[in-house]
Amino acid sequence: MALPEIADLFDISHTLLSALFLRHQYPWDILAPLGDEIRSLARTLNSDYEQRGDGIFIHKTAKIHPSANITGPCIIDEGAELRPGAFIRGNAVIGKGAVVGNSCEVKNAVLFDSVQVPHFNYVGDSILGYHAHMGAGAVTSNVKGDKSLVVIRYAEQHWATDRKKVGAFLGDFAEIGCNSVLNPGTVIGRNTRVYPLSSVRGVVPENCVYKNAQEIILIRK
Repeated sequence: MALPEIADLFDISHTLLSALFLRHQYPWDILAPLGDEIRSLARTLNSDYEQRGDGIFIHKTAKIHPSANITGPCIIDEGAELRPGAFIRGNAVIGKGAVVGNSCEVKNAVLFDSVQVPHFNYVGDSILGYHAHMGAGAVTSNVKGDKSLVVIRYAEQHWATDRKKVGAFLGDFAEIGCNSVLNPGTVIGRNTRVYPLSSVRGVVPENCVYKNAQEIILIRK
């Protein structure tokens, strides 16, 4: 089995950064150039996007609560919503109709269209595919305890990311249960559901239910 590639995880028509994704094979390759790509993309945005600070571009239809804190570079797309206490720490694209909820933090990350991180979530150095959802309290852990470089592990394959900070990559329609932890370098396949209170690492295939590392059930189509 091969390591999941961008095409295996995401419908890139559902992000403003489709051109960036086309230039790369694996999702973790997106993390390093993300900030520069956002700055470049911002120069091409039309008048529907308003600049509201240094490197901060927000679509006129987005709903931004006054208590939200936003650091650029950042693009917040059409119909997105930032709720009370949302914290965007820079190098972030929030897709169309996406929700970043109360006390949620997003940093160096791409949220595709219709993503929901609505309650007490941390999303760092990560990519969340179209319609992905993280339950309350679910977080991405983006740094290993020993601070060593993150390696993606799948079956007998290992892929060095050459990065100390790598979070998680959620395929389209992935569902992460409440209070789960996605450990550094976790990849969740399309349409896969993770049970609440899970600690997940490595690669979980698409179309599965993850109960624990020993019990991953294929969803019958």
